[in-house]
Amino acid sequence: MEEINFTDIGGIEVGHAQDFDAATGCTVVLCKKGAMGGVDVRGSSPSTRETDGLNPVNVRDHVHAVLLTGGSAYGLDAAAGVMQYLEEQDVGRDVEVAKVPIVCGAVIFDLKCGASNIRPDKEMGYAACQSAGTGPVALGSVGAGTGATVGKLKGPEYAMKGGIGTCSYQLGELKVGALIVVNALGDIYDAGTHRIIAGALCDDKKHLAGTEHLMLGEYGCVTDLYASNTVIGVVATNAKLTKDEANKLASIAHDGLARAVRPAHTTFDGDTLFTMATGEVDEINFNVVSLMAARAVETAIVRGVRAAEPLGGAPTCRDLFGDI
Repeated sequence: MEEINFTDIGGIEVGHAQDFDAATGCTVVLCKKGAMGGVDVRGSSPSTRETDGLNPVNVRDHVHAVLLTGGSAYGLDAAAGVMQYLEEQDVGRDVEVAKVPIVCGAVIFDLKCGASNIRPDKEMGYAACQSAGTGPVALGSVGAGTGATVGKLKGPEYAMKGGIGTCSYQLGELKVGALIVVNALGDIYDAGTHRIIAGALCDDKKHLAGTEHLMLGEYGCVTDLYASNTVIGVVATNAKLTKDEANKLASIAHDGLARAVRPAHTTFDGDTLFTMATGEVDEINFNVVSLMAARAVETAIVRGVRAAEPLGGAPTCRDLFGDI
């Protein structure tokens, strides 16, 4: 396999928009010609848009955009801007009297990182679409990753900075990539260095406390942390997939999330991954696509955290540990 840009997957465009002062933003993944869509929600505290239509028992299949946004449930307002932009581009499902863009989406909770009363809205969603293109995708504290943090079991004052990351691979004609927003309750594990690179901090705010260790030591605690965490993202491929396969791919891609986030899929997270399959390469081994997707998700998570910049008072892994 060789590494490629996420936007080297034909038909895929990515755009960011953000408010650095408020520490929030949104990211849009566009496929104007339409892509076979799938989704898998593993966390127990999700906030999403247009996911039911991707269920294989329902007739809708192709999607034209996936919105990844901050702002908690308020941030779903940004989808209206994505809808407006695509309608102006004459993109959408033809229903005779109009073309209706199918825009799926999911949110992260970033209200405790910056200004809680400023969230992504219609204008920001539109701006993200205007900035979309096929060049390299900016990583770290941009777009939906602007206000992302990780390791929040002890509260936001002991969290570290998360972000948005990407990783994509090509094998022959097959291309598979992941774009992930990292805002997890858990810690981030880098398999390349065999260590936790970001997570809940000790009281001295200089060392890692170990979220799994803390949870095991407080098994009787029932504190409600539901509103603060989630990992969301898109797995894109140029493979031709059925709707069943697109949903299965989203499911298997969560293996990469579970390898990089410890713990993952908690009742306090809203972990959600979408699939966008552009259908240019037929007769592929689905298990190979799945393997590539899980690996891409794992690496994208680590890269998003490594690329993060200080914001909202949350330190980055580079601040504390240098180039580990």
